[in-house]
Amino acid sequence: MRAPLLDRLAQGPILADGAMGTLLYERGVPFGHCFDQANLTNPDLVEAIHREYLAAGAELIETNTFGANHLRLLAYGLENEVRVIARQGARVARAAREIAGVPAFVAGSIGPLGKALLPFGQIAVSDAERWFQVTAEGLIEGGVDCFILETFQDLNEILAALRAVRRVSIDLPVIAQMTFGVDGKTLYGHAPALAVPALKQAGADVVGVNCGVGPQATLEVLEEMMLAAGGALPVSAMPNAGLPHLHGGRFNYLASPEYFAEFAARALEIGVRLVGGCCGTTPAHVRAMRERLASRLPAEKLTPGAEVRVLEQPPAPGDSEPAGSEAPFLAQLRQKFVVSVELDPPRGVSTKKVMEGAQLMARRGVDAVNIADSPMARIRMSALALAYEVHAQLPALEIILHFTTRDRNLMGLQSDLLGCHALGLRNILCLTGDPPSLGDYPNATAVYDTDSMGLIRIVGQMNRGTDLAGNSIGACTSFAMGCGVNPTAEDLEVELDRFRRKLDAGAQFVMTQPVYELESWERFLGRLGGSPGIPILVGILPLQSFRHAEFLHNEVPGIQVPDWIRGRLHAAGNEGQRAGVELARELLSKCRSSSNGVYLMPSFGRYENCLDVLEGS
Repeated sequence: MRAPLLDRLAQGPILADGAMGTLLYERGVPFGHCFDQANLTNPDLVEAIHREYLAAGAELIETNTFGANHLRLLAYGLENEVRVIARQGARVARAAREIAGVPAFVAGSIGPLGKALLPFGQIAVSDAERWFQVTAEGLIEGGVDCFILETFQDLNEILAALRAVRRVSIDLPVIAQMTFGVDGKTLYGHAPALAVPALKQAGADVVGVNCGVGPQATLEVLEEMMLAAGGALPVSAMPNAGLPHLHGGRFNYLASPEYFAEFAARALEIGVRLVGGCCGTTPAHVRAMRERLASRLPAEKLTPGAEVRVLEQPPAPGDSEPAGSEAPFLAQLRQKFVVSVELDPPRGVSTKKVMEGAQLMARRGVDAVNIADSPMARIRMSALALAYEVHAQLPALEIILHFTTRDRNLMGLQSDLLGCHALGLRNILCLTGDPPSLGDYPNATAVYDTDSMGLIRIVGQMNRGTDLAGNSIGACTSFAMGCGVNPTAEDLEVELDRFRRKLDAGAQFVMTQPVYELESWERFLGRLGGSPGIPILVGILPLQSFRHAEFLHNEVPGIQVPDWIRGRLHAAGNEGQRAGVELARELLSKCRSSSNGVYLMPSFGRYENCLDVLEGS
């Protein structure tokens, strides 16, 4: 039997609802709270919003389950409530329909997981399918009439969601919508010409566009989507109400209901069969669309003279770019024992003291400086800005830039990496970064679109001449990709697993957390199964006193100071700093025959302390 939704689409266009999250936000559910949980905690509010959309003329309403999946709910401790929230979301929407007494369709909304799948992130496709299936099962139990997969930017992820849905239902229609930017491609570089055939083959009944940057850009993408669909599939369109702006502490959207109504008329004129709205759209927008479509007046272009761009499939990675040259630092690591000294950016606006330290290192023959990126999540000057100043004034020094995924999304990471390369900064230590909860702003929002393994893959992709989405960046970069490892981690099995994954991702050199006896690193290598096969720089943090050692051992995550070393410092009394230097010299001497170099961390900004270690080693 043919599904009622598909029969209705064959008869004529359908008007869908608008945003759910926008109205929940306007009515007191703040950002940072779980909108999906409102199905359980405030179902009357969710039902009221559904009823408003139905009263405005919507013939299809979406369940409040966009984020009802394992990963998104994990952030709220609700990962075991996925099925319940999805089921209740469907029931609330059906209840609203029953109260309104209209023959509307209830579409079960499924959004992306919120974290990237392999190879861009760490989520396995099999896990994604399993998590999407739980949501789909809950929606079926709640009685949805169809599914709507929306706001996906990764074709692989929406295909995983589609397979999961088809695993639990072969009869209910599936609307599969992706989000495209102003260039007509998703964040991962997928164009409609690539996405539509793949979605059709996987079992989608309707393909479309949602979210994005607003009606005008959506119309341009729709032309390409209609061409790709070729009449074989109905096409849907549900854009945002323009771009958001912050006013009076709240987000507002620019596209008025009247402007949006003209978009709907234009979309139907080019053949779209299902039209609605996404972020920023309200019942007023739906009502205006209903009235405009009922008028049957000819559609007008939203921007006179606007041209429709024909979009191309992204080039295959590495097809046309020359191979990048090797970073000089990697060659240096193979040729000599390298010494680096860590510089912490200042907490203020002056770089005078840290630059004096860098100049001192350069005069004394240090090979490199590594520049930390707000360690322990404490606010400091941009590591990139300081790295450029050091590089500009002391070009003979190699710069190893610590680069975390904590504070940048996928766009920011890639933008800053391109900037690094343009400025001559070639050595990137890929780190996830300490969480904000450790630092000055414990309530600050971390990004973590990816982790250190994902960052290594991003840098490696740029070394092959493309960005993460496979778009050409004009030439291959020549970054040296480093990673960190903690050989004294409390859970060594977890650390070993992460280190192996960093190596698999393509790390080219490794820098250890501070160690105080070489045996700890050798034991770690034994558990690993031998040398990692890439250059190693051992971290050495000279101890200043017994109390300093006690503090590091007991209060700083990731650092363990052996009992015998703390005992030696305790016995040294007020000669603790001298004892710490001697211990560091002994360790450095041992490292010369078992590693490719060391990096010294000056405690309390005492760069001369590092030179004392070097002069006697």
